[in-house]
Amino acid sequence: MNWAILILAGIFEIGWAVGLKYTDGFTRLWPTLGTVGAMVISIALLGIAMKSLPMGTAYAVWVGVGAVGTAILGIVLLGEPANAGRIISLGVIIVGIIGLKLATPV
Repeated sequence: MNWAILILAGIFEIGWAVGLKYTDGFTRLWPTLGTVGAMVISIALLGIAMKSLPMGTAYAVWVGVGAVGTAILGIVLLGEPANAGRIISLGVIIVGIIGLKLATPV
């Protein structure tokens, strides 16, 4: 269950990372409130997952999910480049996340 909570925390990290782009420097109320809300939820879920998962693993997976999801949404929503180097690098992060899951005895 804590792995599912950790992945959900990573999804909320994606939400706040993308939300930062839409806050326009925290000058737009609703995007700012949504971004701050996603930040709070993401950190809270990470903390819950860390109750039983190793800190290093939990943090690395949280950051990895957030980084991959944010990069993909940057490509899809903002027209950022989707060249081979970026796609391969994202794949390496995904392999690392899977490796951490498989190597964690919890």
